[in-house]
Amino acid sequence: MTTALRFLPPLAWSVVIAWFSGARFHGGATAPLVEPWLRALLPWATLEQIAGAHWLLRKTGHVVEYAVLALLWRRALAGPDGPAPWRWPLALAMLTAGLDEVRQALTPTREGRVLDVLLDSGAAAGALLVATLGARRAADGLARLLLWAAAAGGTVVLAIDLAAAAPSGWLWLSVPVAWLALWVWRRRRARA
Repeated sequence: MTTALRFLPPLAWSVVIAWFSGARFHGGATAPLVEPWLRALLPWATLEQIAGAHWLLRKTGHVVEYAVLALLWRRALAGPDGPAPWRWPLALAMLTAGLDEVRQALTPTREGRVLDVLLDSGAAAGALLVATLGARRAADGLARLLLWAAAAGGTVVLAIDLAAAAPSGWLWLSVPVAWLALWVWRRRRARA
């Protein structure tokens, strides 16, 4: 495939993203289309739950859009012999996310949000992580990161709760379990 044609898929996908971020696809415009389907699928749900499901569906769209974009950039920038890159695809996906939110901020019916840029960037990074490391190694790394966050963050919260004489509830169980899981994980890896 020629160099110019390799860039066509990520550029075309960027146009699709720009089209979805236009004035016609704000939350109020998609609600009449999506919410009847959600009410049919979730007849027991309250109006607030339907609105929450609509919001979640919209955010899932962000994740899918930018995960696909990062993978398309990875494919376009990959050399014939070397490993597929991840830095430039991530930077280009993040740049697209930032420009997309700036565009939305300038559109009267839309709002640009920094949190959406973070969500989009996280989706791109996650997709590239799985593509680069493989699903198992990426899942192991994510699990280890979350265990460290639970153990260390929980320990800090426990210390704050103790200092403030506030009840810590389930943290007294979950924090030691997180530390124990990290210890077991480390021992298993040392034996392997």
